[in-house]
Amino acid sequence: CFFILGLRVTVLLTSSLMVLGAGLRCVPVSDLEIRKKLIHGGQLLNGLAGPTVMNAAPFLSTTWFSPDERATATAIASLLNYLGSAGAFLVGPLVVPPPNGTAHLVSQSNTQHIKDRIEAVLYAEFGMVSLIFSAALAYFPSRPPFPPSVAAASQRLSYRRSFCRLLSNFRFLMIALAYAIPLGVFSGWSGVLDLILTPIHVSQVDAGWIGFWSIVGGCVVGIAMARFADFIRGMLKFILLLLLSGATLASTWFTLTCLTTVTHLPLTTATLYTSCILLGIFLNSSVPIFFELFVETVYPVPEGISCGVVTFLSNVFMGVLLFFLTFYHTEFSWFNWCLPGSCLLSLLLILCFRESYDRLYLDVVVSV
Repeated sequence: CFFILGLRVTVLLTSSLMVLGAGLRCVPVSDLEIRKKLIHGGQLLNGLAGPTVMNAAPFLSTTWFSPDERATATAIASLLNYLGSAGAFLVGPLVVPPPNGTAHLVSQSNTQHIKDRIEAVLYAEFGMVSLIFSAALAYFPSRPPFPPSVAAASQRLSYRRSFCRLLSNFRFLMIALAYAIPLGVFSGWSGVLDLILTPIHVSQVDAGWIGFWSIVGGCVVGIAMARFADFIRGMLKFILLLLLSGATLASTWFTLTCLTTVTHLPLTTATLYTSCILLGIFLNSSVPIFFELFVETVYPVPEGISCGVVTFLSNVFMGVLLFFLTFYHTEFSWFNWCLPGSCLLSLLLILCFRESYDRLYLDVVVSV
C-alpha cells in the first residue's frame, strides 16, 4: 500500500477502516445475534488495518529522516504502537470488573454494570480513533519537500521482483524466522498471561500490571537501543544478540519459577514481576532493531513488503500456538517452555547470520 498509494493515502485508508470498525462495535442493537455480527465485523476491519500500522515505521523513517536518525524514528513509530497494548492491560482490569470477582454474579444490576462498562470502553476507543483520523485528514503529507537521503529518493523493486528476492534470500529467511518465532510465541503467551498466572494465585489485576510494565519498559529500552544504533552504525546484530540473550535467560527464569515444586525456586510476586517484565523489555525492544536489519539486508526491496512478510509469519506462529492452546488448556507448563525454546532458537539464528548494510552503504558512498 505504501509503495503504490503513498504514505498519506495509506494512512487515511487505514485509519478510516479503524473508524468504521470501532463504530460498528458501538451500534446500539438489542438483538444479540446482530450485535455479535457487528462486533465481529468491526474486529475484522480493525484487523485489516493492523498490519499496515505495524509495518509503517521503517517506510516512515526512510522517507522522512536522515541515516543517522532512522533507527530512532523506526523505534519511536513502531514501539508507540505497543503502548496501546500496554493500555489494554490496564483498561480491562481497572474499568471493567471481572465476573469472577463480582459478589452476586446472577443479579441483573451487576450484569448491567459490567455491560455498561464494556460499552464505555468501546465508545472511548471510537472517539480516539475518530480524533486520529481527523488529524490525519487535516494534515499528513506523503513525503518531505526534499528527500533526506539517497535511499529515500532511489527506485525500489516491483512487488513481483521483491517477493522473488525475499523468498530466494536465505539470510532474510533466517532473520525472518529469528523475529517471527519468539515474537509470535510471546504475543500469544502475553495474550493469555492472566490464565497462565491464575494457577499460581496471581490476580488478573497483577497480570495486567505485569503486561503493562513489560511493554512500557520495552518501549523505553528499544528507543535507547535504537539511538545507540544511530550513533554507532553497523551494530544491529550485536544489539540483537544482547537482547535475545537476555530474553532467553528471563524466560527460563520465569518457567523454572512456575515449576516451584520441582525446582524449589522462590515463587513471589517480586520474582514473577521481574522475570516477566525483563522478558517483555528484551523482546519488545528488539522489534525496531529487527525492522532496521530487515530493510538493510534486502534493500532495494520496499520496506513495507519485507516487514509485512515477517509480520505475517509472526502472526502465523502466534495463531498456531493459540490453536494448540484450545486443545491443551488445562495445564500451561508446555506453553511456558515454548518461550525459552523460541528465544534460544532465535539467538542461534542470529549468531549464524551474516549481516550487511546495503541501504547504509548506498547513502554513505553516493553522498560522498
